[in-house]
Amino acid sequence: MQAQVWQRILLFMADNATQTLQELQTKIRKFCDDRDWDQFHNPKDLAISLTLEAAEVLEHFQWKNEAKMAEHTKHNKHDIAEELADVFYWVLLLANKLDVDLVEAFHDKMAKNEQKYPVQKSKSSHKKYTEL
Repeated sequence: MQAQVWQRILLFMADNATQTLQELQTKIRKFCDDRDWDQFHNPKDLAISLTLEAAEVLEHFQWKNEAKMAEHTKHNKHDIAEELADVFYWVLLLANKLDVDLVEAFHDKMAKNEQKYPVQKSKSSHKKYTEL
């Protein structure tokens, strides 16, 4: 009985997550369409933009030891969140351009990761699956 309840909760969460991603992609699509930017949005340039924004996230942690990172993160959480939102924006836009269902792709990738990294072999280890 409890397993059925959890299954329904997980399905509900997945449905809502999909809806939310679809809403975000619709919002991004409208934002770009209103500005006639699709002409510039080929997969290569979208991937480059994604990488550049990811590098801006990294800048927040570059040259900082663990203590400095913790301090910086505490005082710059909003700025880091904006950079992460930029990364997310480009991920959503690229997925939209390539007609990738991110929720489905995520579930597929996690299933593969669970096979590559079984708990009994990978727990508390940073080794790549080929080294386990």
